[in-house]
Amino acid sequence: MMFQIISAVLSVFFFTMLLEIPKKYALGCSVAGGVNWLVYLIVMDAWNSSMAAAFFASMAVAFFSQVFARIQKTPVNVFLVAGILPTVPGAGIYRVVYYLIRNNSNQCTYYLIQTLQTAGAIAMAIFIIDSVFRIYQHYQNRKAST
Repeated sequence: MMFQIISAVLSVFFFTMLLEIPKKYALGCSVAGGVNWLVYLIVMDAWNSSMAAAFFASMAVAFFSQVFARIQKTPVNVFLVAGILPTVPGAGIYRVVYYLIRNNSNQCTYYLIQTLQTAGAIAMAIFIIDSVFRIYQHYQNRKAST
């Protein structure tokens, strides 16, 4: 498990170089990726559901990204895009195309549905955390103006 988390941190770190993210944010992005994969592994071990694991891991990285972006005074996307990398269903997308080319519609459909569910879980988790932070910020602004 520790090897996988370290691998996730390193892969996100090198991905930040590919995206040309400023070096002062690379460590935060890498930690976000490590947190993402840690939560993913914990949820997979507990529930054995890749969709639930992707959902909760994405919630964790979205929360971490919101907090770290406010501390660093930078856009949330800097940490979110790199940090979400370990849970992106790239293998599922590959399998969809592979079985599509092989003309195996049953397997293609299975992996397409699984990939769309995982992608939807990731998007929903990011949306929920972003909405919570926006509501909290709105509440704080309203409280300060009265």
